[in-house]
Order: sequence, then structure tokens, then C-alpha cells
Amino acid sequence: MKITAITPYICDCFRTNWVFLKVETDEGVYGWGEASLEYREKTVVEAMLEIARNVIGRNAFEIQSIWDEANREVYFRGGPVYMSALGALEMALWDIKGKALGVPVYELFGGAVRDRITCYANAWFSGAKEPEEFAAKAKLAMEAGYKGLKWDPFGAAYLELTPAELKKAEACVAAVAEVVDGKAELLIEGHGRFDVPTAVRAADMIAAHNVGWFEEPLPPGNLEALADVRRRSRVPIAAGERLYSRWDYISFFESRCADFAQPDVTHVGGMSELKRIAETAEGYFLPCCPHNPCGPVANAATLHIAASTMNIRRLETMATDVNWRTEIAQEEAGFEDGCLTIPQVPGLGVEIDIEAMKAHPYQAHDLRHYKGTLTDIRPKDSGFIFKK
Repeated sequence: MKITAITPYICDCFRTNWVFLKVETDEGVYGWGEASLEYREKTVVEAMLEIARNVIGRNAFEIQSIWDEANREVYFRGGPVYMSALGALEMALWDIKGKALGVPVYELFGGAVRDRITCYANAWFSGAKEPEEFAAKAKLAMEAGYKGLKWDPFGAAYLELTPAELKKAEACVAAVAEVVDGKAELLIEGHGRFDVPTAVRAADMIAAHNVGWFEEPLPPGNLEALADVRRRSRVPIAAGERLYSRWDYISFFESRCADFAQPDVTHVGGMSELKRIAETAEGYFLPCCPHNPCGPVANAATLHIAASTMNIRRLETMATDVNWRTEIAQEEAGFEDGCLTIPQVPGLGVEIDIEAMKAHPYQAHDLRHYKGTLTDIRPKDSGFIFKK
């Protein structure tokens, strides 16, 4: 089964753009991958096209060989752009192989250890700005069936927090904590905002609210500084979404800088890399909780690795999305009792409608994280993707 075509597609999804990759074969079997590298979508598309030059004509079943050779051929390897492009290709090849063999992809990774995975909600807070608005949105997410809520309460702060910013952040955390009151897990996102002393102050503030973790308290780039925050924090630390391969994760594990590892299948080079990282984390007795804020193909790929990997403990889920997601993607994953169920059809269990994407062409979007507009990530008419 020879690879005959590799075609990238970009589709606007309001806060950013999805980047999908379709790989076709001479036997009519095709697969989908995803490389939604937020705010650098056109850049990752060029990387996909460069990789494609040496892949057309290859046997689509030789996934590891294709991955290794493609990785070898890039002299300045690694990083988010290249690894995202390579990861999308690898996802699509697993999709092809699963379809051709008539099995869900998790069967190709050793078989299932579970048929569902506990998930927590991101994007449940869309549009909220004030503590009472966060509390109201949290109530809706609970009613939709979610048993874990993650959000960033820190507004436009960067590196430091003013007394007013700290007070408002604490009010937001307290308001949501009162709503969930032991019925859901609270997880606080930092988005790489703070310097070390501010991160420690923020961790002290949230510690009083039974928070499960403090995610990315520092900007990426210095694992020793993150380890310092972890030693001083009374809240467990989660990190790793901005590491891009198993090699990057060596220093992460050795530095003891976090309590939870968060590789992203879209950015670490694909499904096999995610599984390798999760299993290495198990050797350190660290749970792996994949970062998963992207689109439907990445979500499906992560679910299949979660299905076949015991050390993946919980999964991030975008609770809300643009209302055209269901027009673009046919997804086999379901939502039951706070869990996403694993697709049981051959391949990844997601199909992308190319014609439907044409109604939502690429739009340039800028990072909102440090501008005070982070929660404006959905159109006003958007709703929950998965609900009970």
C-alpha cells in the first residue's frame, strides 16, 4: 500500500485554526492527522509539505521506518513546528493501518487497558470575566457531566501579580470552588505566566482551595527553576506541553520539576512518542495527563493511546467548541459519567469533511493569554461538544 498524496488543510476555529493532514494511498485507503500549532498554522503546513517530498511512494504500513528516516533527514531537528508536522503524518499512517486491517488503532498499540478515560473540562468558562460569571459557567459544566474543571484565573498578568490581580484571581478560584464543593476536581492553569517568587505566591493562594495541580506556573525553558517552584509549592505542579520529543523529556524527568507530565500528541511527534513518554513517566511513578486542547483528530489519537497505556490517568477535553465542529468532523468518541469513551471503529474513529471546511477558511488569530481576553475563545452561540 503506497502513499500517493499528502495534503494539508487549514480550518478556522475562532480562537485559532485547526491544521489537518490527509494521507492517501494507491488502494483508496486514506488517513487523517492533525498538527494544529496555534498561531503558526501556515508555518507547520510548509513543514508538512517539505516532509512529503521524501514520503510519497513509501509503504504506508512502514510507520516507524518513515518516522525515523524523516526525523533523520532534518539536520536541525526537534521543536514545535517540525515535530507537529511529523506527528500529523504519523497519526494519519496509524489511521490508514487501522482501517486497512479493520481494527481500532489502540489494537495496534498492544490492545485496550480501558474503554474510557476520565477527563476534565477546558473552555467551559468561555466569556467569563468576573468571579460570579466563572461560578455560573462552572455550574453549567457540572450539569453537563464534567467532574474536573481547569482554567486560568490570572487575567492579563505576566511575570508579576499586582495586589489587585492576586485578589481577583483568588476570588475567581473561591467562587468556582464553592460551586464544585468536592464534586469535581479543580485544576489551575498558569500558561507560563510567572517568575519564581510570583509562582510561589500564586501556589500559596490556590492551596487553600483543594486544587489538584498548578499547571505551567513558569515560562518554558528552565526546568531547574520549575523544580525550585515545585519544591516550594504546596500544590502539585503539572507541566510538559511545551516539550517536543522523548529526548526533551529526559531532562524533565531527571530534574524532578513536576508531579504530572503533560505531553501533547500534536507536538511531541505523534502517537508512538506520546506512548513512550507516558511509559517512561511510569518508571518515575509520575502520572501522565496529556495536554489536549486542539481539534478532533488530535483528540481521537490521544484517546487511542489512553486506551492502550495504563499510566495515562486523565485527559484534557475541550468542553465547548465552535458550533461548526460537528459539521467538519464526525467523531466516534462519546461522553459518559465524566469520561470520554474510546472509539471502537477501524482506524482513529474520526472523519473530516473537506467540503464543510471550505466555509471556514484560515483566519489570522493572535495569542490572547496575556491581554486579558483569554476567555473570549468561543463565539457566543457555541455550546458543549460532549455532554451526558
